[in-house]
Amino acid sequence: MPSLSDAALDQLFRKAQTHRAWDDRKIPDETLRQIADLAKMAPTNGNSSPGRFVFVVSQAAKERLRPHLDEYNVHRTMTAPATVIVAHDMEFYEKLDFLAPHSKDARSWFTDTPETIARTAFQGSTLQGAYIIMAARSLGLDCGPMGGFDHEGVDRTFFPDGTIKSNFLINLGYGIPEQLRPRAPRFAFEEFCRIE
Repeated sequence: MPSLSDAALDQLFRKAQTHRAWDDRKIPDETLRQIADLAKMAPTNGNSSPGRFVFVVSQAAKERLRPHLDEYNVHRTMTAPATVIVAHDMEFYEKLDFLAPHSKDARSWFTDTPETIARTAFQGSTLQGAYIIMAARSLGLDCGPMGGFDHEGVDRTFFPDGTIKSNFLINLGYGIPEQLRPRAPRFAFEEFCRIE
């Protein structure tokens, strides 16, 4: 498999930043579908795919989200063309007959303890949320991932059956470069990695 070009690596990593201000271009529904279709192809533990995603686009849906946002996240979220609620299904294992047909005992890998279920669901949705970011960037969008919201309120509003739990939010759109903060520092390799 060939390496990506420097321009592609810049778009995905080196020049990509967290955006907080957006121009007024809309994101077509087809682009949101493309993001999900790309992200779903990336790996999760045993192909468990516990992530569940709500693309909040309509004004009515934004207004349902608004009261659960921390004050400093209201403007940046309400002006974003789309906000993805990254969540996880606490009953993800019920879909493993479909997702892991190569193993008849896949369900048992994850259901030995409630802690295993919770850890797998959270880790998987976190991975899948990161894949959403990379897929969006690959399609020319900017991203603004964030915490800073009332998880219980979002869960009550968007996932009332109680089996799906929110993890984090990602604002999507076309960022305004002039309103970016200077890039924050990053560690040198030796400060956060080692090779053994």
